[in-house]
Amino acid sequence: DIECNQGQTIVGHYYPPCPEPEIAIGTSRHSDSGFLTIVLQDEIGGLQILREGRWVDVVPTPGAFVVNIGDLLQLISNDKFSSVEHRVVAKEAEPRISIACFFSTFYHPASTRMYGPIKELLFEDNPALYRETLVRDYVARYFSIGLDG
Repeated sequence: DIECNQGQTIVGHYYPPCPEPEIAIGTSRHSDSGFLTIVLQDEIGGLQILREGRWVDVVPTPGAFVVNIGDLLQLISNDKFSSVEHRVVAKEAEPRISIACFFSTFYHPASTRMYGPIKELLFEDNPALYRETLVRDYVARYFSIGLDG
């Protein structure tokens, strides 16, 4: 049991119209720390992912969810699934609204829970790319880096 849904958080984001979007940013570049993030965005757009060194728009599709792989899923899958850096750019015309549900482990400062690559995914030709880490150390490092990390 990897407890990947013990720390569910739902967040609503509201970005007001920006008169000068070329000099502002909605949310700076980052990757999500948890396992999985599910996002419902409006038709305004603004979400971008970093792909091969370039920012690419995630075009809104009515009724569709955007699913982001988080850093912990990348760690336990030993890079079978990759976390993606993303950001939100400001828009001039209208406000942008999105709702995100973050699935992560339950964090407690005294936790001795360890995460590392799932043993069944490791082979001689696919060794562990990450060492095991305490949840509390992982969370402390993530928050010490902050956005743009």
